[in-house]
Amino acid sequence: MRDISSPRLVEPLASGGLADSVFQVALETPDFVQVSRRVEGPSTQGPSTQELPAQEWYPVTAAEFRDDVLAVAKGLLANGIRFGDRVAVMSRTRYEWTLFAFAVWTVGARIVPVYPTSSAEQVRWILHDTQVSAVVVENEDHAMTVGAVCDGLTLLSRIWQMDSGCVRQLMEEGTEVPDLLVSRHRSAVRPQQIAAIVYTSGTTGRHPRGCLITHRNLAHECDTLVTGWRSILTGADGERSVLSFLPTAHVYGLMVVVAAIRCGIRLGHQPEMAPESLLPALATFRPSCLIAVPYIFERIFQQARRNAELAGKLALFDKATSVAVRYAEAVERQQQGKGPGPGAALKMQHALYDHAVYARIREVLGGRARYAVSGGSTLRRHLGLFFAGAGITVYDGYGLSETSGGCTAQPVGAVKFGTVGRPLPGNSLHIAGDGEIWVHGDNVFLGYMNDPEATRAVFRAGWFATGDLGYLDEEGYLVITGRKKDIIITSGGKSVAPLALEEELQDDPLVSQCVVVGDNQPFIAALITLDPEAVAHWQKLTGRPQSRIDQVTDDRDLRALIQRAVSRANSGVSRAESIRAFRILPREFSLTNGMLTPSLKLRRHAIVSAYAREIKDLYTQR
Repeated sequence: MRDISSPRLVEPLASGGLADSVFQVALETPDFVQVSRRVEGPSTQGPSTQELPAQEWYPVTAAEFRDDVLAVAKGLLANGIRFGDRVAVMSRTRYEWTLFAFAVWTVGARIVPVYPTSSAEQVRWILHDTQVSAVVVENEDHAMTVGAVCDGLTLLSRIWQMDSGCVRQLMEEGTEVPDLLVSRHRSAVRPQQIAAIVYTSGTTGRHPRGCLITHRNLAHECDTLVTGWRSILTGADGERSVLSFLPTAHVYGLMVVVAAIRCGIRLGHQPEMAPESLLPALATFRPSCLIAVPYIFERIFQQARRNAELAGKLALFDKATSVAVRYAEAVERQQQGKGPGPGAALKMQHALYDHAVYARIREVLGGRARYAVSGGSTLRRHLGLFFAGAGITVYDGYGLSETSGGCTAQPVGAVKFGTVGRPLPGNSLHIAGDGEIWVHGDNVFLGYMNDPEATRAVFRAGWFATGDLGYLDEEGYLVITGRKKDIIITSGGKSVAPLALEEELQDDPLVSQCVVVGDNQPFIAALITLDPEAVAHWQKLTGRPQSRIDQVTDDRDLRALIQRAVSRANSGVSRAESIRAFRILPREFSLTNGMLTPSLKLRRHAIVSAYAREIKDLYTQR
């Protein structure tokens, strides 16, 4: 199968823009709790929360959120922000980010999200590429970064800082601006106008490219997902709530925020995605549906397994994992009409482990969610089956910045683990002759900022060529096999897609990340990083002193364990495709060292460049 389409579920936005929903929801259901806001400290508090204690969630009704948006919009107008201007926001995921986004759209301006972890050079590129009129930053460090790179920005007139009370300041400055002026700006917005200039994560190329995403693009994406997948977003009590912790500078995080505000979903914000910060927030917010990336599910599983091992219950946990996977596989076959479902014995085993193991996994996610959504990269089949067997069915999807978020998703009640589902309603997929995935739909972007040549290069007679490789199975589910630019060609002429090998290796508890290399080399090799928590756990179990990873990379027993993992991964490929050498690196790839994108994808070019000497040694020492 090379082509598949899905008819529209909702009609494209016919008039107005994204900010209209703020005012419409407030008009229809003013007391609806639109946002649950956690107050961290005085610097982030607005006037209405000044006396509230920190670390609790407080309701912000639809009417209150509208009033905040209106007040900030007035402040923007009072400071000279006008229709069509570009306003950059450099911040973590927090209430003020959402507030500024909708205030910017209310006055007809365009938002330019900037990752808070961006380097000075990246910030310089984005601000100069978009020629912003104003920049909103979260803290003083961000302000200093912007100040250092803003030379030549002739249109830049304002830099506002969240942690210095800029929200309150703007509200006060806009008190004399009439509501009617804001209304005129908002009513002038058209669906085909640009809402956001979202910069790609920059896995390739010198600079990220700005994707021009319209109000219609984002509205259609969000309306389709919420309409078609409403049942998985809704909790048993009928409430719909999501905790947004993905970077809002990434299209996935932006989509979550817009969908929640646009479609009446209670929204919370969590600025840190690290499990030690995220899990307590999930426990108190208790979302009806978890929207995350594979990294989160992997960390939750590995931590649960380590806890079980420390408690002397590893055998119990591994047995429970096996039962969960077999149970979910039986349910999957039943949904596909290929089997009767779990048998009596399997049901009994599953019920036995539910209280002892699975319920604890569900409680980690807040205890209310029975469904989750994963994106950013494919969730491994085994992990998806485990969570489904534990009572959390994960709906995996696929998309890019250029498709305003998702363009495929698992159909409700028909999840096929290891795939990224079928086309979203209103989308069509085509698999080109070389395996490249092409997309057509109302959510496909206009093109790249100031780069008509790059825009022409990615469109094929109206189809967007993603650069990703995959195939459609017999039932029209998409399977991602890699990225065209990542294909390795050895000196013997063998083409190797590294993704499958890397994912197999990452299934090992000790392995954090893996980058397969071998372009123009005689064989395939790998750079491997270790999970610090897993290494500390291994040291504790084996009675070794606690040491940093850079002090144990040459440990003979540890290398033997990694070699075993490599051998398991090699068992599924030919010898020409197998990993023949590996190097354990002293630290993980991260955002801070520039080896990961903000959506936690590997920056392969940066990794290969940074570790060129280690790669050379892999081939010269054999």
